[in-house]
Amino acid sequence: MQIFFKTDVGLVRSCNQDSCRFGSISDTCAWSVVCDGMGGARGGSVASAEAVEEISRILCEGFSFDLTDEQLKELLVSAVLSANRKVFKMSCENENLKGMGTTVELALISENTLHVVHAGDSRVYLINKEEITQVTTDHSLVQQMVDRGQITAEEARVHPGKNYITRALGVESELEVDYIVRPIGQGDILLMCTDGLSNYFEPRELFETVNKTPNEELAEALVEAAKERGGSDNITVTVLVN
Repeated sequence: MQIFFKTDVGLVRSCNQDSCRFGSISDTCAWSVVCDGMGGARGGSVASAEAVEEISRILCEGFSFDLTDEQLKELLVSAVLSANRKVFKMSCENENLKGMGTTVELALISENTLHVVHAGDSRVYLINKEEITQVTTDHSLVQQMVDRGQITAEEARVHPGKNYITRALGVESELEVDYIVRPIGQGDILLMCTDGLSNYFEPRELFETVNKTPNEELAEALVEAAKERGGSDNITVTVLVN
């Protein structure tokens, strides 16, 4: 298992409110968590950093290869929900952090199985030599419009309301998350990113870039490409190669 990572403030923002952490448990097991914070000059950075810290701690303390599928789901989901409670409590206790929150993508690959916990509009893609699959579905107003047939996916990418998300960690005391399980083949690539990247790339472009770029250069190449296309937001990319 290989893991590559890159984050960048971009060309417009004054600070980076994205946070990420990852680790390798064995040759066949690795994890990553990516968060894109929001809320004031300081709130977004605090929300994403605290969420990543809490999720990583609970995952690392609780993971075991002896866990059943149901126990693993409970561990991963509870890690995210614990982070939600922590960030929400901080926002209630500190006026300067009121309203802060963050997207969250938590992914674990173990024995050729992918487990994902998702809330917000950061994304997880699964890529092989034949195709790219967006594993997660954005929790956003424009995605709801796409689902209702009001706009196309292409129109959603440039819609003025594309940044309005319908779920975020830390905004309320309770959080609904998506839990996704998929098989992942040997050599498949898991790409996790904030919308500072996905807003600039159609899936087809991501697929082409991944398949023509060495794995160890991929994260940096994607970040630099997003900056060349405008870099209007923070950009974070994690690449896990199964």
